[in-house]
Amino acid sequence: MTSQAKILNQVNRPTPRRMDFVFDDSIPMDWFGGSPFKTMVLTALSATFPEGERFFVDSVRHYQKRVSPDLAKQVSGFIGQEAHHGREHTAFNAFMGRKGLPMAEIDEFVEKGMKFMRRKLSPERQLAMTCALEHFTAILAELALENPEFFGPMDERVKPLWYWHAIEESEHKAVAFDVFQEQVGSYWIRSSQMVINSIEFAFFSSFHTYQLLKARGIQRDWKMHREGLKELFVKPGWLRKMGKAYLAYYKPSFHPWQRDTTRAMNHWKAVYGIE
Repeated sequence: MTSQAKILNQVNRPTPRRMDFVFDDSIPMDWFGGSPFKTMVLTALSATFPEGERFFVDSVRHYQKRVSPDLAKQVSGFIGQEAHHGREHTAFNAFMGRKGLPMAEIDEFVEKGMKFMRRKLSPERQLAMTCALEHFTAILAELALENPEFFGPMDERVKPLWYWHAIEESEHKAVAFDVFQEQVGSYWIRSSQMVINSIEFAFFSSFHTYQLLKARGIQRDWKMHREGLKELFVKPGWLRKMGKAYLAYYKPSFHPWQRDTTRAMNHWKAVYGIE
């Protein structure tokens, strides 16, 4: 880890914050700018968060007593933040479930998947999986924090959840990675697990989005799909713009804090009064 990364680790220590968001049923189904496609993509991600966050916590906690004292403090903050993320997204998922979406079905599917991973993967692979998926959430968070127009069309009653989550994902984006480097340190395990999880992430994100669209009877709305995919890959091309940040993970010298999001984080902390 470079001296700059160490400084940024200290400046951006993960701070658990209990937010107690309330999601009123008057919030429309398509709270992301009236777009069913974009709303269901993020709702599908949210559906995976509670069980996914528990897996992340367990994979890091396995090494908690072995890491250096300073990193152990970071781990404690990471665990606290992830626990609150699971809690808040459970509330959000219940809100979307009340609108008739199969949120509980997806949650159960993810729970079974995480149990399978716990049985089949070594602790080293489980931690590498956490590092890989934390990189996805980190670069998604960076995209949102540094491009206000990305979340811009979102309903103001939902937006604070996603900005808070993006801020905290940015704060703790290096914790699992630093634990892995200190306790495992295998480039092969880290990089190969990212390849596996990239395929899985793309497949299951698409699958869960399809489940939600099917529940609404709009899975064959090809115009909606065409417009949504155009926004993701062509103009403005949000996912395409994340390509460089994603590929950086495969460099042997990679560290999450090589991409400094401190300024953007501090801006949105001020906007939402997050201490």
